[in-house]
Amino acid sequence: MTDQRAARGRRHAPGPGGEGGRGPGDGLAYDADHDTAEHRHDAEHDHEHGHGHGHAVRADADRRPLIGALLLILGFMAAEVVTGLVAGSLALLSDAGHMLTDAAAIGLALVAMRIAARPAKGGFTYGLKRVEIISAQINGITLLLLTVFFVAEGVHRLVSPPVVEGVLVTVTGLVGIVVNVVAAWLISKANRSSLNVEGAFQHILSDLYAFIATAAAGLVVWLTGWARADAIAALVVAALMAKAGWGLVRDSGRVFLEAAPPGMAPDEIGARMAATEHVVEVHDLHIWTVTSGYAALSAHVLVAPGSDCHAVRQATEAMLHDAYGIEHTTLQVDHASPELLIIGEEGPHCRDPHGPSHPGAA
Repeated sequence: MTDQRAARGRRHAPGPGGEGGRGPGDGLAYDADHDTAEHRHDAEHDHEHGHGHGHAVRADADRRPLIGALLLILGFMAAEVVTGLVAGSLALLSDAGHMLTDAAAIGLALVAMRIAARPAKGGFTYGLKRVEIISAQINGITLLLLTVFFVAEGVHRLVSPPVVEGVLVTVTGLVGIVVNVVAAWLISKANRSSLNVEGAFQHILSDLYAFIATAAAGLVVWLTGWARADAIAALVVAALMAKAGWGLVRDSGRVFLEAAPPGMAPDEIGARMAATEHVVEVHDLHIWTVTSGYAALSAHVLVAPGSDCHAVRQATEAMLHDAYGIEHTTLQVDHASPELLIIGEEGPHCRDPHGPSHPGAA
């Protein structure tokens, strides 16, 4: 098309009257993170500062409750090992092993936070923010593997119920409930919209359910002598763990596959962008998640000849920010060819192979 740039790559264009004499009516590819000086300094902070310094502050705030939960879990695990060795209880030693997986999950989340906070450099243009998503997926897979173990062990104990120390199991379960309630409370103070934090939280929550089931089963065994109650409790916990694990694997998988964030329908967003005044068409629309809470959008926007590309871009960015909370937008804005303005004509504009076009009212 006449006004489109031959190169489709994203680039930053100078503003009206800027270098090269480019005026407001010219086509441009624009990244919302690098707006004018007014956007960078007069309105709170620029995007780079917001996603750099802000992310580091949030990571520090999230790290403290996770460290507190980790120390609590490690202390209880050490007490279980000592008690198990003194009492000769395999059940207590096995549960200490389960607590070790919780400690590992929290430790992994903490390491991922520190790595993800590193600034972008070299070939990693987004930094290492998705390390947190990798951590969440590992935690989800771990929960699913533990589910398989608990199902196998539960079925085995249903068939051949072992001798269960009802009093010991009940007391351990009650103490475990208290410890995991405190640990869950600590982690809940962190940002649970982060899949990384949510992965650690789901591990603790699953352990809390396990201790509730353990205490209930121990009480039944203690009062009635029915040993199969322990196996049934294990199967109930396994079902809850499977649900939590699958949720983490599914959500982290959506991020890796660059699906649109939950609650953001591309067709709806494309239609709203196309409804902006002077917009002729929106295509090449992509919406994805860089990491938890960090949505990004890029699109090619065609406007009517003679329209102010800068004004259209600013109006579109404002709508995306206010309606959907999208702060990182890269919009290539060009004037539409005359052929595209004729109903029924196929103009020589770049036809989008990556999804539907959204015609505007202009």
